[in-house]
Amino acid sequence: MLYQMHEFQRSIMEPWRWWAQASVDALQSPMSPLYYVPSSNRAAAGFDLMLRLTGRYERPAFGITQVQVDGEPADVTESVLLDMPFCQLRNFAKSVKRKAEPEVLVFAPLSGHFSTLLRDTVRTMLPDHAVTITDWKDAREVSLAEGPFHFDDYVAYVEQSIRFMQQRSSGKLHIVSVCQPTVPVLAAIALMAARGEKLPTSMTMMGGPIDTRKNPTSVNDFATRRPLWWFEQNVIQRVPVKYPGAMRRVYPGFLQLTGFVAMNPERHLESHQEYYKHLVAGDGESAEAHRRFYDEYNAVMDLPAEYYLDTIVRVFQEQSLAKGTLVVAGEKVRPETIRNTALFTIEGELDDISGSGQTAAAHTLCSNLPASRAQHLTAPAVGHYGIFSGRKYRETIYPKIRDFINKHHR
Repeated sequence: MLYQMHEFQRSIMEPWRWWAQASVDALQSPMSPLYYVPSSNRAAAGFDLMLRLTGRYERPAFGITQVQVDGEPADVTESVLLDMPFCQLRNFAKSVKRKAEPEVLVFAPLSGHFSTLLRDTVRTMLPDHAVTITDWKDAREVSLAEGPFHFDDYVAYVEQSIRFMQQRSSGKLHIVSVCQPTVPVLAAIALMAARGEKLPTSMTMMGGPIDTRKNPTSVNDFATRRPLWWFEQNVIQRVPVKYPGAMRRVYPGFLQLTGFVAMNPERHLESHQEYYKHLVAGDGESAEAHRRFYDEYNAVMDLPAEYYLDTIVRVFQEQSLAKGTLVVAGEKVRPETIRNTALFTIEGELDDISGSGQTAAAHTLCSNLPASRAQHLTAPAVGHYGIFSGRKYRETIYPKIRDFINKHHR
C-alpha cells in the first residue's frame, strides 16, 4: 500500500502546488502590484523552493543536438535501433563522421536514475566515436504481460545487444559499462567467450561492484547487513493501477530517491538553502545550475523487483562472480575464458559507492588476458559520479578511454 499512499499524497499536494505557482507568477511579474511589496523576492523564492521540493520529475531528454567533429559542427539525431520490453538501444547519429571511427556501446546503469545520467559520457565520446547506449525503461511503464525481469534476463539483454551491434557495424565493437552493469556485462562476455562467439574488441568498466568484498562502502554494508526478506517486505511494492505496468512488483523510484538523499542529507539541505539564497539575490545563473542538477537527480525510475533482489543476493551478499560461483541460466560464468577482449578498469579515488579495488578485481578474474590487453586507472580526487561526468572526466579520464579504444581498434 505504500506506493498507493505515495500517489495519494501527491494528489493532495497538487492544489497547494497550483497555489504556489500562481503566487510565484504574481510575485515575479512587474505587472502585478505584489511585485512591489517589500520582501516579495523572498516570498517568491520560498514558493519556488516548495515547487522544487514537491515536483514530479519525469524522464529527462538527452538533449544532445550538436557536437564538434574536428572543429566542424555536426548535428546529432537520436533513434532507437532495437526495442526490447525493458530496454531500448538508443543511437546518436552525426551528420559529420570521422573516417573508420570506433563503434561504442555504452551500458548505462539500471539502478534508479534514467540513462540520461550518462549524458556527459555520451556527449564527450561522440566527436570520436559512433555511440549507442542502453536506455532502460521505467518498470512501471512495462506491462505485466511482458513477464518478470531477473538478473539472468539482464545478462541475456547484454548478449542480445552485443550481437545486434556487431551485426549492424560489421566490424569491431567496443563496450563501456558504468557502475552496476559491470557485473552482468562481464558475465555476458564470459559466457559468449565460453561458447566461442565473436566478442567485443574491448571492454571499459567504470566504478563497478565486481568484488564488493574489497573496501566495502556504506552501500555494500546496507545490502549485506539485512536478510533478503527485509528487502522483500520493506522496499518492494506493486505498481498502482493507473500505470501501464499495473500490479508489477517493483522497487519504486521514490523510495530509491529517499535512499540517495539519506546518504548525504546535509549536502542536499545545504544545496537547497543556497538555491533559496540565489533566488533572493537574483543570481539566475547559479539557480539554473541547481535546477539542472536536481532535474536529473530527482528523476528516478522503478526497478523490476526480481532484478533488484537478484542483485542484492548475487552481487552484494554472495559475491558470486568474484568467488567463481555465478551461474546464469544454467551456465557457469568463467571470466578466465576471455582471452582477446582488452580490459580497461577505472576507479575513482574518492568513490563512496564502489570502493577501491572493486572494479580492478576484473583483472584477477580475467586471468588469461595478456598484460598488453589489460589497463587500470585510479583517478585521483574523483568520486563516483566524477568517473563518468564533469570536468575531470572530460579532461583526465576520457582521453585515456579514447586512447585505449583507439589502440585496440587498430
